[in-house]
Amino acid sequence: MITYDTTGAPGSGQNIVLLHSTVCDRRMWDAQWETLAAAGHHLVRGDFRGYGNSPCADAPYSDAEDVLDLMDAVGMDRAVLVGASYGGRTALEIAVRAPGRVSGLALLCAGLPGVPDSPEMTRFEEREVELVERGDVEEGALLTARTFLGPEADEAALTSVAAMQEHAYGIQLASGTEHWGDGDYDPGALTALDVPALVVSGAHDLPEFLEAADRQTALLPLARREHLPWAGHLPGLERPDEITALLTGFLAETARRTD
Repeated sequence: MITYDTTGAPGSGQNIVLLHSTVCDRRMWDAQWETLAAAGHHLVRGDFRGYGNSPCADAPYSDAEDVLDLMDAVGMDRAVLVGASYGGRTALEIAVRAPGRVSGLALLCAGLPGVPDSPEMTRFEEREVELVERGDVEEGALLTARTFLGPEADEAALTSVAAMQEHAYGIQLASGTEHWGDGDYDPGALTALDVPALVVSGAHDLPEFLEAADRQTALLPLARREHLPWAGHLPGLERPDEITALLTGFLAETARRTD
């Protein structure tokens, strides 16, 4: 079982699963966690394997299956999945593979299979590998934070993302794992999902995530798009109060739909 935090109980508020970006870990949701917990919701947030407090895997596995197992462990039959970047991609995979487990999707700069890497992403990844392979993990983590945070991110956000990424490097380099839990699915299957979806994009994000948001909005029948002119790839860390308010409004919409 992956490491996780939970609060609330089945039947209290809404069931909400928070899924982190792979340049962060479950701590990226600290600001949203506090507010949503105070509102009485039943929450869970976990660390994907190789991030935060979850060790790397020593055999093939699926992040989507890990999340479904986590939902079982905390008594969530169905939940609103809130996912940032890779967490959003995983949320969509879960919705395709187990649609009955999902009551809503909040996708913050989420990835999507079939969207090619941009030249900007390729340059970033090449430089990141160069830094990490020569042992300069601190500079690699700072490069990551600067690449994925938007221009309005403050020093605290930069320090936080860099610390989470450097911690992940340590876990993954020590393990030397070749097992990763990302799954593939046909994005065309999203057209069959009858759940409300909030698709969030940032004007300062990398091009592939903007393209992914366009495709998600077109494919998901009940999608609502929110394009943030100030945001980079991690808006929940750049303007946490604004993203918390956006999620709170979306949760009110999903609650009305299930009443």
